[in-house]
Amino acid sequence: MASAKKQTQHKSTLSDRGLAYLLSHAHALFSSLGRLTRSPFTSIMTVLVLAVTVSLAGSFYLLVNNARQLTGNLESSNQISLFLKTTVSDAAGKKLAKQIGENGLVEQVKVISKSQAMDEFKAYSGFGEALNTLDSNPLPTVIQVLPKNSLQDEAAVEKLMQELGEYPQVDFVQMDMQWVKRLQSMMQLAGRSVTLLNILLGFAVIFITGNTIRLELQNRREEVLIAKLVGATHSFVQRPFVYTGLWLGFFAGVSAWVIVTIMVWVLQGPLEKLSLLYDGSFHMLYFSFSEALLLLLLSTSAGALGAWIVLHYQLRLIKPQ
Repeated sequence: MASAKKQTQHKSTLSDRGLAYLLSHAHALFSSLGRLTRSPFTSIMTVLVLAVTVSLAGSFYLLVNNARQLTGNLESSNQISLFLKTTVSDAAGKKLAKQIGENGLVEQVKVISKSQAMDEFKAYSGFGEALNTLDSNPLPTVIQVLPKNSLQDEAAVEKLMQELGEYPQVDFVQMDMQWVKRLQSMMQLAGRSVTLLNILLGFAVIFITGNTIRLELQNRREEVLIAKLVGATHSFVQRPFVYTGLWLGFFAGVSAWVIVTIMVWVLQGPLEKLSLLYDGSFHMLYFSFSEALLLLLLSTSAGALGAWIVLHYQLRLIKPQ
């Protein structure tokens, strides 16, 4: 009985300690928020500076994401064009296209007949009337071949081009991969540049928050000294300051999300109109729920981390005499 009673008392003590610990953190969390509201001008200015920094990181990220839409259909445009010999009829070209379509490396095959090629040439060349004087159609039948996984396996595409060029009906094979590679390289460079820039901006958030907390700590130096004199630990003393940094990061993240959303909304109309003029289907991308949540989490974490780093150093320098 005595053993069971001791176990019950031990569990009760542990639960009381856990509850006291949670209440202590909750008090520090909301008291730090109260301190921010008591100096609204300073708090708002700090949050706005942090928000601009975070919004720069978020806007660069969205810029690259929207630019990737322009390369999203590269695979469909990365097609091999087979120009058949002029002696090959359209019927023979369709028969060859059907044979090519059975190749396991081919995704899609399209045949452009001689008459279709001539109609397109008349429409876009500006020599329509002059072409009407020709006795016969000099343009060949063209077969457009879309390879499978064309952007992922360049060696397979080159091998396929060699195979297609060996057909006796084919005059020559054409595929311009150079501009695709250049555009891909540019997008990779842009992606890495944004990653590096966002890392630098993340450090900026940490430094700005840390400096703000350092000034706050100097203003409350006497309060910290008294707390240390009565035996308060470093973790207890730094707790409200860390939560202050957390609140600053949180409000900066929310403000940054609002700023970036407004920027995208302002640019959406003109960019989509420009896309329609070029027969495109470009639509501006906003932050998804998970991306907005990640932005908020990173901003809040950076604020808390900046505060903790400064406090970890500064509290060691504040010693009761």
